Amino acid sequence: MQNKGAIWLFTILLVVACLYEMSFSFFTGGVEAEAKVVATQKLDSLIAESGEEMDLGTQDSLFQSFEADYLVTQANVEVVPFIGTTYKRAKEKEINLGLDLQGGMHVTMEVSVPALVRALGSNSANPTFQKALRMAEEKMVSSQDDYVTLFGQSIIEIDPDFKLAAVFHNMNNKEKFPRDADNAAIIQIIRLEAEDAVKRTEQVLRKRIDNLGVVQPKIQRLTTSDRIVVELPGIKDPKRVRKILQGTAKLEFWETYDNNDIYELLGEINQILKVKDSIANLSKKDTSALAVLDDFEQLPAEEEDTEEVLAEEVVENDSNATGNLFSDLANPSDSTSDSTSNLAASNVSNPLFEVLVPALNSDENGQLFKVQGPVVGYATVNNMKQVDAFLAGSEAKAIIQRTVGRGKIKFLWSSQAFDDNNQFYQLYAIKVGGRNAEAPMEGDAVTNARVDTDPLGNPEVTLLMNSTGAKEWADLTAKNVGQNVAIVLDDFVYSAPTVQTEIKGGRSSISGRFSPEEAEDLANVLKAGKLPAPANIIEEAIVGPSLGQEAISSGLRSFILALIIILAYMIFYYNRAGIVADIALLANVFFVFGVLTALGATLTLPGIAGIVLTIGMSVDANVLIYERIREELAAGKGLKTAISDGYANARSSILDANITTLLTGIILGVFGTGPIKGFATTLIIGILTSLFSAIFITRLIFEWQMSRNQKINFSTKLTQGAFKNLNIAFIPRRRIFYVISSLVVLAGIASYATRGLNYGVDFTGGRSYVVRFDEAAD
Repeated sequence: MQNKGAIWLFTILLVVACLYEMSFSFFTGGVEAEAKVVATQKLDSLIAESGEEMDLGTQDSLFQSFEADYLVTQANVEVVPFIGTTYKRAKEKEINLGLDLQGGMHVTMEVSVPALVRALGSNSANPTFQKALRMAEEKMVSSQDDYVTLFGQSIIEIDPDFKLAAVFHNMNNKEKFPRDADNAAIIQIIRLEAEDAVKRTEQVLRKRIDNLGVVQPKIQRLTTSDRIVVELPGIKDPKRVRKILQGTAKLEFWETYDNNDIYELLGEINQILKVKDSIANLSKKDTSALAVLDDFEQLPAEEEDTEEVLAEEVVENDSNATGNLFSDLANPSDSTSDSTSNLAASNVSNPLFEVLVPALNSDENGQLFKVQGPVVGYATVNNMKQVDAFLAGSEAKAIIQRTVGRGKIKFLWSSQAFDDNNQFYQLYAIKVGGRNAEAPMEGDAVTNARVDTDPLGNPEVTLLMNSTGAKEWADLTAKNVGQNVAIVLDDFVYSAPTVQTEIKGGRSSISGRFSPEEAEDLANVLKAGKLPAPANIIEEAIVGPSLGQEAISSGLRSFILALIIILAYMIFYYNRAGIVADIALLANVFFVFGVLTALGATLTLPGIAGIVLTIGMSVDANVLIYERIREELAAGKGLKTAISDGYANARSSILDANITTLLTGIILGVFGTGPIKGFATTLIIGILTSLFSAIFITRLIFEWQMSRNQKINFSTKLTQGAFKNLNIAFIPRRRIFYVISSLVVLAGIASYATRGLNYGVDFTGGRSYVVRFDEAAD
């Protein structure tokens, strides 16, 4: 055997490297086992102190919290001796377990290119533009082309002479889209913008996930698509993750109206809705009443007297009813029936104010007065959509246009409930100005965000701005001294502080009813930046830690059982040579785990299946070699010559078989995702290590044994002549086998034609749940 010394050196170095890489898993496992002990002790102590029974869900939540707290304290503690590696660093270097083994969340996100194109066109209402957008979305269902290509094709189909520059060369994008550019150039610019949006979305998501503190997350864009795969091991709060991933983080600073200016407006809207409801309850025969609504909607702006009378009526009605509105809204089941019966009996209902509590307060004498500030009303979460519908209706739009002007106001909800019972959300009146209805200032100027505490010790988020943003903020606050400025994120008002004086230095804060975790999430999202386009979750899989542990146990059982059977069979069939094959097989498994750890690859359940497959392939190589050696021995050659010739003659067959499988594994690894990629990764590593183990390690052992004159047997008494004279007449009976094969093929074709394939949720979409019951369920 040539280069024996080099092969020995490489083998020793490979063993040392694998031991080093796998040692981190051993040390982190010790810390985590200790964390479980500490968490159990704290939980038992808490239960004993409370003296009350605690449900399993609460116990599990507390246990996880105690365990996580302990691991946080160990993050910077040295756990690996000699080299001084901390627990946090060791955790990053240990073998990666997939979501199916340790639990977590798998999400596939898709960047909304249609929304991006609309935004680039400044949401133009041009009918050709809007029709092309809809047509392109419809085509995507059955086409393999990307959205931008389909959008360009739709424009040509609708109007070949239409100029896209007329839409995209606007106040916001006139530098990106030249006025004289043809449609092909415009489409190319849109394509580049879409590509850039996907890349920036991936970067923003990576920053947000890094701020979450997830160990070994995976963020990967799928090749030539607008989709991004996110895998977050160990996640225990999926709702929080969805909110962080999907939030566009569009930060805006808006001027606001005062409630004193808007209350009469809301009263008018309520009154016209009241009239509309009254007409709806009149007899259909009384057609003259239908003209009342038409006349009201057509009132000219000059008829101030009528509006004042209507406002007075609303205030009078509200003074009698507003005191009970909070309790009515908080108990909709009690108020709904009463409201319905009252509406049927009379015409004194308040459609808007039944779902929106006006921003009123009462003095010592019980007299109602309007609350100052940008908050104009309150509603429960169940009524918010109804309020939005009323305010977006044609009746409300007509009154708003006549009172404050078209597009001069918009209503936004608070991000959180403001009362102690978390029932009521505040409605803010936002002042809209400018040609494009944009905020006076946006979050692009924010350079950093951090969590601080206000004078009362409550969490708040402090914003730091660049020089341009500092100047804009100073101008905005100077203009609104004594007024409120709303800080809006993704169309929800987080706070609306009153400006006491001009604020210089580019510093602001967002306060609210935040928990420390919510404040931290908000700061992290703002630091990471806003998404260039909306990103929607189109596929989601959540694996609980208990199912993950069961997957590990079942996977290990199958792996160990397969290993034991193969080890025993090799010894039974090949005697002492079988022991050598078993040593090579165990070395192969060791190398697979070592290389997986070193490369940072992820071990999944399909990956374990790939390892089991490579075990069989590794033994297959040894079987080919041993059978060749037995043939050489039967031909009368000496042991040393037979071993040398056996390896030489079997090498080509082994390489052919493994290379074809290796190519298949590479294709699966390049084009596959998720479980397929996990299987391909372990398969590729296993093929390479099994080739090394079967060809070189077994040869080294045989060389060592022969140098010490040890006896080497390649069969036992039971297997000495096994299958030697076996002769199956396949060729003479080929016609019979042709018929059998044809019948099997035809049966398969008929089954496919009649029954088809049973597609899983991977192909059909939908949800798949795996639930384990502690007890047998009927």
